[in-house]
Amino acid sequence: MKKIQMVDLKGQYAAIKDVVDPAIQEVIETTAFINGPKVHEFQKNLENYLGVKHVIPCANGTDALQIAMMGLGLKPGDEVITADFTFAATVEVIALLQLTPVLVDVNPDDFNISVEAIKKAITPKTKAIVPVHLFGQAADMESIMEIANEHNLYVIEDNAQGIGANYTFSNGNKAKTGTIGHVASTSFFPSKNLGCYGDGGAIFTNDDDLAHIIRGIVNHGMYERYHHDVVGVNSRLDSIQAVVLDAKLPHLDTYNKARQKAASKYDKAFQNHPKIETPFRKSNGCSGNCDTCDCHVFHQYTLKLSGVDRDGLVKFLNANDIPCGVYYPIPLHKQKAYLDERYNEADFTVTNQLVKEVVSLPMHTELDDEQIDFITSKVLEFIDG
Repeated sequence: MKKIQMVDLKGQYAAIKDVVDPAIQEVIETTAFINGPKVHEFQKNLENYLGVKHVIPCANGTDALQIAMMGLGLKPGDEVITADFTFAATVEVIALLQLTPVLVDVNPDDFNISVEAIKKAITPKTKAIVPVHLFGQAADMESIMEIANEHNLYVIEDNAQGIGANYTFSNGNKAKTGTIGHVASTSFFPSKNLGCYGDGGAIFTNDDDLAHIIRGIVNHGMYERYHHDVVGVNSRLDSIQAVVLDAKLPHLDTYNKARQKAASKYDKAFQNHPKIETPFRKSNGCSGNCDTCDCHVFHQYTLKLSGVDRDGLVKFLNANDIPCGVYYPIPLHKQKAYLDERYNEADFTVTNQLVKEVVSLPMHTELDDEQIDFITSKVLEFIDG
């Protein structure tokens, strides 16, 4: 059996090496390293894939979130609502811009931001909502957009874990995650479903005026060299990362199907186990069957355990050379950097429980049946004792 990886980047690279290597070599030979033609080619190809008018590449996913908020003109003190159960980058940029983060609880099934919690958190100072498409499944965007329209709020999609997933509206229409809100951000960190070989990110929007502002922000506020029209930052995707992403983009749907296939195999091994809850997936019009639906692209495959020593399981799996992860062990509202006396523990019952129960198993495009059988057998061996 091959060594089990949490993410097998070497295996994925081997399959596209014949495309990636000459593309990187071409960038080196042409020396068009920054904002070269390869970046623009990738930008156009990603726009076509997503069905979005504007993709603005940048240096990383955290920058993408920050730049999206800067482009919207949010001011210090404005309140931005986001999920308590996610990676810190989402709240980090809110704080960096001196906006006021408002953390709310998530759903117990899909772990995405709770629509009811959003409604309760809105005040006259609220200016934006940041739904995170956690672990590869879309948040309830239809309801979130209805709330935003009612209260005149911006919606900034954090699509770092959800690229390639579809959201199905109640009328049957579909849209790619990252194309529904006013603006969206994504990360191309190597372990992402569409990842480069370093840092990278992008902002998506269908708003022409907002796209123009953002294009200036990512390049020191310049539209014309040495003319700084807006306050900007230095955040650009380099050409080497662009050609890697462009080589992978035609395979993204296949990559996501491989993840869904692995998820189905995990599901089958754990089905009906009283102590294991497999990942929920269901959006409007979705069958909930990974083999036929596209609402979940499984950036992570995350179990929810009941009556199990989760930390003991992690140690047991690691001892058997099975990597795994706990995403996330500490709620954001309990992180030292984001403590706030406004928060009431009674408002975070789901998140506070999830951090004790969740564990993520290896999930990537190169998982094979032998590896999945070994992983699931060891999980069940520990739980069933």
